[in-house]
Amino acid sequence: MLDYRFIVENLDAVKANVKNRFMSADADKVAALFHKRTALVTGMQDLQRKRNENAAAMKGKLDAETRAKLIEEGKRIKEEIAGGEENLRAAELDLAAEAKKIPNMAHPDAPVGKEDKDNLEVGRQGEPKKFDFEPKDHVQLGAALDIIDFDTATKVSGTKFYYLKNEGVFLELGLVRYALDILQKRGFTPFITPDIAKEEILEGIGFNPRGAESNIYTIEGEQSCLIGTAEISLGGYYSGEIIAKERLPIKMAGLSHCFRREAGAAGQFSKGLYRVHQFTKLEMFAYTLPSESDAMHNELRKVEEEIFAGLGIPFRVVDTCTGDLGSPAYRKWDLEAWMPGRNGGEWGEVTSTSNCTDYQARRLNIRYKDETGNHFVHMLNGTAIAVSRAIIAILENFQQADGSVRLPAALVPYCGFEFITLKKAV
Repeated sequence: MLDYRFIVENLDAVKANVKNRFMSADADKVAALFHKRTALVTGMQDLQRKRNENAAAMKGKLDAETRAKLIEEGKRIKEEIAGGEENLRAAELDLAAEAKKIPNMAHPDAPVGKEDKDNLEVGRQGEPKKFDFEPKDHVQLGAALDIIDFDTATKVSGTKFYYLKNEGVFLELGLVRYALDILQKRGFTPFITPDIAKEEILEGIGFNPRGAESNIYTIEGEQSCLIGTAEISLGGYYSGEIIAKERLPIKMAGLSHCFRREAGAAGQFSKGLYRVHQFTKLEMFAYTLPSESDAMHNELRKVEEEIFAGLGIPFRVVDTCTGDLGSPAYRKWDLEAWMPGRNGGEWGEVTSTSNCTDYQARRLNIRYKDETGNHFVHMLNGTAIAVSRAIIAILENFQQADGSVRLPAALVPYCGFEFITLKKAV
């Protein structure tokens, strides 16, 4: 969340930011609750001073009448303090609840807009593939190559699940290892994270674990959820801790399954592997000093570009508009790969990287210590490989006229084969 005092002292800017993000949050209410809490704190301090004065007076030599009056006064002050503490707790809860609705401030250069069509292209690698035959989409290719099975997964698990089989299994494992090797060379510590996290961690990261609009699977009676990304499990790793300044930056690479309800997702853009309820993802996460988070954000983006450039997949980079940022993000870049089978050929998001500044750190109470005291760290995340979407891009861009798929050269050592050959009639 934002610092309370920052909201009060920059009220107009905060309100404009909420408007530009097309979110529902009441900064005026936060300011009013902040002032209410401040008044209650001042009142409590005054009562505590009176209590101390009363206690000091009781230590002197007193006649019976004076002592009785001081005892009564002490009881009254005690009752007022108890009531004041209750009022202060309620005010703090109200203030925190409203402040959590306020999104992070957006980067001054983030394009103002409501939807992904308002995103700004800032870079491109390669050009869209052109074929001398009619290209197929990944659903057709997956079936013909006998590497993806949606029908049986629907029977066993429901819609938006899938089986990978045959070469598809090695393709997933190869993508993970290919990306891990790049990350390890760049100083990221590898993790395999839990697939479950407590609701308090999700809320701290900025995910809504409950309600009709939640994209999260909750676990009945456990106050925990299946994670939608390892951003949650990596972001919660240092919750409630103070990190020595010398340890920063901390760079982590977390491999996990990701579970998403994808409520309301439908249509061409959700076809096949593009939006599914479960997939494998390798996530980057970083804790930095505030002065170093912009540089780290650039590094995460360069890693994503290196991974997809190494695969030979055409992609573009977009600066995400304010309405598509998500509450915790200060700035977000997306990589969109060319997908020939997507509506006749379109760009589709394959990675994103966000600088969340200290927004998540305040909620999770993650700080660093230097010679001046304790301060909130900056936290960043970025997708290294979302395997399901990477598979879409590989199958559709590297398909051959005979129905086979040639693997990117960088993956051949990891998979052990160069081609996935046709096994079924198309």
